[in-house]
Amino acid sequence: MEFVLDPALRDASAAVAAVRASFTVVDDGQRKLQRRWYDTFDWRLHRAGLVLEQVGTQLTLTRDDGEQLVQLAHALGGPTFADALPAGPLRDQLAPILGIRALLPVAETTGVATDLRVLNADEKTVVRLTHDESFLTVQPVRGYRAQADKVTKALDNVEGVAPLRGSRLAAVLNGSDRQPGGYTGKVSIQLDRDDSATHAVTTILLDLLDTAEANVEGTVEDWDTEFLHDLRIAVRRTRTALKLCGDALPDGLAARYATQFKWLGDITTPTRDLDVYVLGFDAFGGSPDLEPFRAFLEHQRGIAQRKLARSLRSVRFGRLLRTWRDKLAAVEDTGELTAGQLAAARIKHAHRRAVKRGSAITADSPAESLHDLRKRCKELRYLLEFFASLHDPAIHRGLIKDLKGLQDCLGEFQDNEVQAHAIRTFAAEMMTAGNAAPETILAMGELTGRLDQGQHHAREEFAGRFARFASAENTDRVKALLTGSTK
Repeated sequence: MEFVLDPALRDASAAVAAVRASFTVVDDGQRKLQRRWYDTFDWRLHRAGLVLEQVGTQLTLTRDDGEQLVQLAHALGGPTFADALPAGPLRDQLAPILGIRALLPVAETTGVATDLRVLNADEKTVVRLTHDESFLTVQPVRGYRAQADKVTKALDNVEGVAPLRGSRLAAVLNGSDRQPGGYTGKVSIQLDRDDSATHAVTTILLDLLDTAEANVEGTVEDWDTEFLHDLRIAVRRTRTALKLCGDALPDGLAARYATQFKWLGDITTPTRDLDVYVLGFDAFGGSPDLEPFRAFLEHQRGIAQRKLARSLRSVRFGRLLRTWRDKLAAVEDTGELTAGQLAAARIKHAHRRAVKRGSAITADSPAESLHDLRKRCKELRYLLEFFASLHDPAIHRGLIKDLKGLQDCLGEFQDNEVQAHAIRTFAAEMMTAGNAAPETILAMGELTGRLDQGQHHAREEFAGRFARFASAENTDRVKALLTGSTK
């Protein structure tokens, strides 16, 4: 158990004196102590109610109420993926939570710790106390739980000494710019429907800029692939906001920056495409004949990543982010359109367009028709996300659920087509370079066949998914969002 000391106490002497009233306390001296906490950038451990702390070379996984789950003699260095942890309980607990994200240091303290031993009447150590920073840690010795409880009770009665509520990590970060759970890649803004449309759009764009900027360092350093993914999503949402709502901004601003954000989206595409292939490689079936293809993809991915990092360190990129923030901050309200009116008009138009395009798709329609519908659905989805704070959550969730189902189907259709085409291109490049055995090329051919089947399956599912999205129930949901059943 941990206690936190009021800064006015200056040291732990009052707390130690309280324990000495019933026990003998031995001072074992001082030592330098470094504590470091790890989590993913998007706080997956925190959201799971877990804390991973490293003291010296020892890792301890606890619940955020302090209950210890796993302790392991192992020190982490830089970004660490689950499969780099030693096999055992720690990896077993963390792997499902971390997924493809890496553990990163999120906080660190370095100071001097004072170690104390609490002895009973037989002069046996029953409790160990550690005082460092403004914290006092009570560690019971096995078999002496009752004595530990007595020590805890004594500390409870000392003025200025209080049980630590929550984790020490949260206490360390208290008041800092970074808070546990403080990052999410989702749009997380609160709008008022009576806000001006200009204010709403600049608020949305500034939130997206924050997200993009938060992911630049991780993308450049290549800590894990989700940094680039979130950066790209923020850029894509920005482009959609500029396209569909940019007329709420001063003349010419949306058009000028639409070009700049297209450039940013384009330079991130090669690395992200290769990320998708590498991350999904095991789903290709695990044939040993495909291993040269995996090596080819990883090599190409390394080349693309280095080129991307150079672009994100460029003067052009730095100027884009800087001037974009300055321009948004300087925008003044124009026009009489409100946020509610803007949301209603743009969502209504986007929904109608998606329903119209989808309704025209038949079994004989070209793949381009489905690709185009996917883009329209993505625009509708982003609009719903931008203005979610204006809408009834239950109605919003219901509409998003069926829209997401349709998007998943359209995504599977296009991804299978794009990947099959790309693998054929990769195979040709590998043959030209002379670094592919015939069995590898044959295995890649079989793989494209499976992708073609996957695309065919998605096509068969399309009608049902679209029917659910375009149902009368969802049409009513859209009307409710637009005509008053809103917050």
